[in-house]
Amino acid sequence: MMWPGSLGIHMTWLTAILRRRVGHVVAMATGIALAVGLLASLGAFLSASKSTMTRRSIATVAVDWQVEAQQGADASAVASTIRATDHVTTVESVAFAVTTGFESSHGGTTQTTGPGVVVGVDESYRASFPAQFRDLLGRTSGVLLYQQTAANLGASPGDTIMIGRAGLPAAAVTVDGVIDIPQSDSLFQAVGAPIGAQPLAPPDNVLVVPTATWHTIFDPLAATRADLAHTQIHVRLDHRLPNDPSSAFSEVTGQANNLEAKLAGAGRVGDNLAAALSAARSDAVYAQVLFLFLGTPGAVLAGLLTATVASSGRERRRRDFALLRVRGASTNLLTGLGTSEAVLVGLLGGVAGLVIAQIVGRVAFGTGRFGATTGQAVLWSGAAFAVGLLVAVVSVAVPARLDARQLTVAAARLQVGRRENPRWMRYGLDIVLLAAALVVFWLSSRNGYHLVLAVEGVPTISVSYWALGGPALLWLSVGLLTYRLTTAALSNGRAMVGIVLRPLAGSLSGTVAASLRRQRRYVARGAALVALTVGFAVSTAVFNATYQQQGRIDAVLSNGADVTVTTGPGSRIGPNSAVARQIARAPGVRHSEPIQHRFAYVGADLQDLFGVEASTVIDAGRLQNAYFQGGTASSLMATLGSKPDSLLVSAETVHDFQLLPGDPVTLRLQDATTKQFIEVPFHYVGVVKEFPTAPRDSFLIANAGYIARMTNNDAVGAFLVDTGGSATTAVAAALRTGLGTSATVTDLVSARAVVGSSLTAVDLAGLTKVELSFALVLAAAATGLTLWLGLAERRRTFVIAAALGANRRQLGGFVWSEAAVVTTVGLCAGALGAWALARMLVKVLTGVFDPPPEVLSIPWTYLGTVAVIALGSTFAAALSALRHARSAPLEELRTS
Repeated sequence: MMWPGSLGIHMTWLTAILRRRVGHVVAMATGIALAVGLLASLGAFLSASKSTMTRRSIATVAVDWQVEAQQGADASAVASTIRATDHVTTVESVAFAVTTGFESSHGGTTQTTGPGVVVGVDESYRASFPAQFRDLLGRTSGVLLYQQTAANLGASPGDTIMIGRAGLPAAAVTVDGVIDIPQSDSLFQAVGAPIGAQPLAPPDNVLVVPTATWHTIFDPLAATRADLAHTQIHVRLDHRLPNDPSSAFSEVTGQANNLEAKLAGAGRVGDNLAAALSAARSDAVYAQVLFLFLGTPGAVLAGLLTATVASSGRERRRRDFALLRVRGASTNLLTGLGTSEAVLVGLLGGVAGLVIAQIVGRVAFGTGRFGATTGQAVLWSGAAFAVGLLVAVVSVAVPARLDARQLTVAAARLQVGRRENPRWMRYGLDIVLLAAALVVFWLSSRNGYHLVLAVEGVPTISVSYWALGGPALLWLSVGLLTYRLTTAALSNGRAMVGIVLRPLAGSLSGTVAASLRRQRRYVARGAALVALTVGFAVSTAVFNATYQQQGRIDAVLSNGADVTVTTGPGSRIGPNSAVARQIARAPGVRHSEPIQHRFAYVGADLQDLFGVEASTVIDAGRLQNAYFQGGTASSLMATLGSKPDSLLVSAETVHDFQLLPGDPVTLRLQDATTKQFIEVPFHYVGVVKEFPTAPRDSFLIANAGYIARMTNNDAVGAFLVDTGGSATTAVAAALRTGLGTSATVTDLVSARAVVGSSLTAVDLAGLTKVELSFALVLAAAATGLTLWLGLAERRRTFVIAAALGANRRQLGGFVWSEAAVVTTVGLCAGALGAWALARMLVKVLTGVFDPPPEVLSIPWTYLGTVAVIALGSTFAAALSALRHARSAPLEELRTS
């Protein structure tokens, strides 16, 4: 017989596959579509996340560069050099002068402050850098008093204040307005200090005046005390930067270094933009790590699903190839037919996957590009499509080539001897992987280990990608161990299996157990795939839920409560004052907890001291056990409440002063009556690592009542306001209006956007929707499709049994028993593996969490959904197998 052209043969083969085995083709394409869709979605999301991190980091910076003219340099020449520099769009000169203090007299009393700073700006400055100042009262131009200074002086618009000048008479100005300086830390930074260096505390007393007024007041001072006055050039750049924060950081740093070289010592650059990008670049790397953690297992699962489907049709392909060999087909032709099938499946699955990614993007983010640029989306779509084709080639073309090269006609029709266990079982690969996972986890979870190490000021970031091997190896070992244990149980525990299956198989339980023993490899394969899928879905869900839980805790820790009201320095607002009652009675407020804030000397070290009411602060501050060392939150607070002179100190202080529990500690605190520092005795009772509103370095916690009695001062530093988690923004707005300039009000919603990780700000909820949605689909496919394929392998057996008179109940005993074994073993093994995997993920990714989680958060709704979908898919697959077994036996035999 003369063969037609090669193209005709390939088309005939593909047409026959689509006509006779369309279900098989669709199943394989589905696996590839899931892999392509998941990779395209997460890849585009990763690119969009990095771009968003860069944009948001840039948006938080009020002034990109603060270039300080050095002593003896001409500030005008420095400004001219900056204007001629590439990427510079806006330049403003700002004058600074140190004052000995401010004074205000009204109502027969005089209020004074300590040293402060007077800032001189042009009228155009507010338009050039709108985020630098926030207007509170009065006019928006002229002489503007800082909010804290206004509270210290009791001054308001229209009042006259005196500005102290070293060695010169005080100068008088009239206040036009009151402002806040949101980024006072950067405005009053020590220019030239390394990025990430310990910042100087911004001054509490600040006055902003027009440049002409500043020169009138401080030019005489600058002539005699040049060290008390200096000029900065504030700069805005064009922000044409790479999308990736690390690349943007490197470029901005290079631009700043280039400018300093041009200035040749005449100016130093305070690079605020690089500082913001430096914080974002480590978060961008964590986003990349999360992509590997959460995207790669899903793609691997989809590939395994495709390979499983492809292997289920391998026996049929072998018979077809044997027939074609009889008719003269060459090895190259058979290999080509297998490749054609792989390309067909890859193209169908790839196109379907890209369509799925578009749909997911529009549902979760409102755009099929997930917020990425067109180029980024096209790049990831192309890469995902290529991966899909690769999966198809490995799953279909490679086995087909092996069959074509190794099988003779006789060998294709005959199997002799007992099949051996896979080589990995004989060599104990699953045990090796488990041991390797534990070793890697132990090495990567030790104290001081950092998965992502971003050294401040250094452009490169070190990432220990090898630490990802721990969770990856554990996940793989769960699947292989499930396979091993399932085959061992079905092979050696036939009697026990028969007893367990008696409720489903009845009197045929022994026969069913024997059947499962013969088909143990198919059953074990299905159970292993279900275990891998459940482990991926559940561990991912637990990790995401824990991350979101810690994001909320971090925001509360930083802000203090739903709403926090911070009193001005030097104010004497007590816990029972009119202001306290006003806060407590505000609409929407459930509870208001007063917190004292003092400064105390431990030896020569000045530290923050917080006075609390031990019986109520745990609930008000939502204190976690992880905040303390040497006891739980409740036990240490109980000790604090029972012993008035108790003191909780930081671990650093314990180490520096070699303290032991019960040791006396003498603090020097300021007495409110004499204004002198006095010695106050305390006893060290425990270690505090974190506390709401407290700094992250050394601080102290003591009893508010004891501090008030010993210092004659019960003034409150802040009120932690509990709103029950609702109407937080509205309550904060109402308190701002009611309290005016007497206090600063911050809310939890704003705090989460500012202090949270950039990952949180970039909408991890959207990422969660993507990955968990794919995980649900994979769970359905792994349970239902895998079981259906396993039952389809034995369709001929079921049809013969039905033809011999087996009734529906008897056939159901076989079908439901196998379904129960695959699903139960897979779900149980997957749940156990997910628990270990989730704990390992959280430990390895400790850098994402701040503070580290005390307990894992369990998303019961999602886990219930996974279970329902798995059981529903199992039920549907079993019903389909029963229906085929009872319908048209002769036709089924002819096509099997």
